[in-house]
Amino acid sequence: MTGSRNAEMHAAEQLPIAPRLRNLEAGWSRSVGWLFAREAVKERVATLVHFDARPEVIWNRLMFYEEVPGRAPFLLRALLPRPIRTEGDKTRVGTIVRCLYNRGDLVKRITTVDPLHTLEFEVIEQRLGIEDCLLTLGGSYQLFSCANTADVVLITNYQAYLRPRSLWRPLEARLLSQLHKHILRGVNAAVFRENPAVRPVVAESLKPQNVPSGGLACTATQFSSRR
Repeated sequence: MTGSRNAEMHAAEQLPIAPRLRNLEAGWSRSVGWLFAREAVKERVATLVHFDARPEVIWNRLMFYEEVPGRAPFLLRALLPRPIRTEGDKTRVGTIVRCLYNRGDLVKRITTVDPLHTLEFEVIEQRLGIEDCLLTLGGSYQLFSCANTADVVLITNYQAYLRPRSLWRPLEARLLSQLHKHILRGVNAAVFRENPAVRPVVAESLKPQNVPSGGLACTATQFSSRR
């Protein structure tokens, strides 16, 4: 066995430079193909907060990531282009909203507008420089009201290309969780300015299967901040 292996190594050393380079390129291509899978896996990340505010107040303050004032957390700044603004109306079904970044844009089509309950969109174009890693499919804001309070669930659906999934899935979930928290804190800040009696909230991430289709009205736990 040892002699055979030595013979193979000797034969490889005798290859001309061009074939040896082709072998190296083939090995690199296989490695890249393994890391960046051509067949994407569909993933979903959901985040929940509880607001001590009327659903109509929250609904009127819903915003996209590109509309949140202030500086984004470090992880978002490090891995995503800087958001600038949005162009378009997100209050009507069928309208197009273009989300502008310092390097690229994201185009969303509003698919569902059920006032005080659901705002849903699909992403029809993404040019952010991360398309080989992650491609956003769409998302939604779901409100589940109970008297003068409401639960808000923010969901992002995406296609993931990086593998192994056991390594990248938790990292992607962390990134999107921070994105959701940044957005929901922005919504909360707007609600808080509208009604100073409203307490700040902290987002809690949920596994997708933990978001029941029947709603989350009257949750027992409130996520108030420690600030």
